[in-house]
Amino acid sequence: ATLNEREKIEIARQLVSLGVDVIEAGFPISSPGDFRAVKRIASTVKGAIVCGLARAVTKDIDAAYQATKPAHDGARIHVFLATSKIHMQYKLKKAESEIIKIARESVAYARKHIKDIEFSPEDASRTEPEFLKEVVEAVIDAGATTVNIPDTVGYAIPEKYGALIKYLHENVRNIDKAVISVHCHNDLGLAVANSISAIANGAGQVECTINGIGERAGNASLEEIVMIL
Repeated sequence: ATLNEREKIEIARQLVSLGVDVIEAGFPISSPGDFRAVKRIASTVKGAIVCGLARAVTKDIDAAYQATKPAHDGARIHVFLATSKIHMQYKLKKAESEIIKIARESVAYARKHIKDIEFSPEDASRTEPEFLKEVVEAVIDAGATTVNIPDTVGYAIPEKYGALIKYLHENVRNIDKAVISVHCHNDLGLAVANSISAIANGAGQVECTINGIGERAGNASLEEIVMIL
C-alpha cells in the first residue's frame, strides 16, 4: 500500500483526532515525495509529535531534521542501525565495536539538531541480548530519549519478546532515562500479541499502524492494540 501526500496529511489529521501522540510520518531521505509529505505534516498538523526516520548516517539525519523542523518542539528524529549478527555480517559488514561507535555518534549528531531522539537497533529480536544491552546503554548515554526494540522480520513469539523487554529493564543501567518502545511486524501473525507482551514487561510506547497495514505481512494493528489496552 502506498500513500500520496494528500492521503498522508488526511491520515495524520485523523490520527491526531484519535489521540495518537507520535506520528512517524515517513523516511525523508528516501524520496522527494516523502520529504515533502513529512515537512507538510510537520507544518500543518498540530497536537502530535511528528517524527522522521533516518539511517545512522549524517545525510539521512539532516534530511529528517529539515523535514520535521517546522514542528518545532514537536519534532522527533528516529535513527536506526542493525545489531543482529546476520545483519552486521552480511548487510553492514561491521564488527560489534563499530556498531556501538556508529550508534553513539549518530544519536549525538541528531541530538545537536533536536532534543527528541529515538533509536532503533534494527533486528533487535535476533540480536544477542548482552550486545543489545550495550547498544541501548550507549545510545541513551548519547542522548536518545526513546529506544525502540524492533521485531524487524516478524520472528519473535510473545513469551520470548516480553522476556527480552524485561531483560533490558532489569539490566540496562540507565534505562530510567528513556522510554522503551516496540515495533512488531506481523509475518507470523503475532505483531499485536508481541506488543501486548512487551507492554506487560515494561514497554512504554507501541509503534503500530491503522489496520496493521505495512510492508510484507504488515505491522501491529493500532485499533487492536487500543481495544486490548
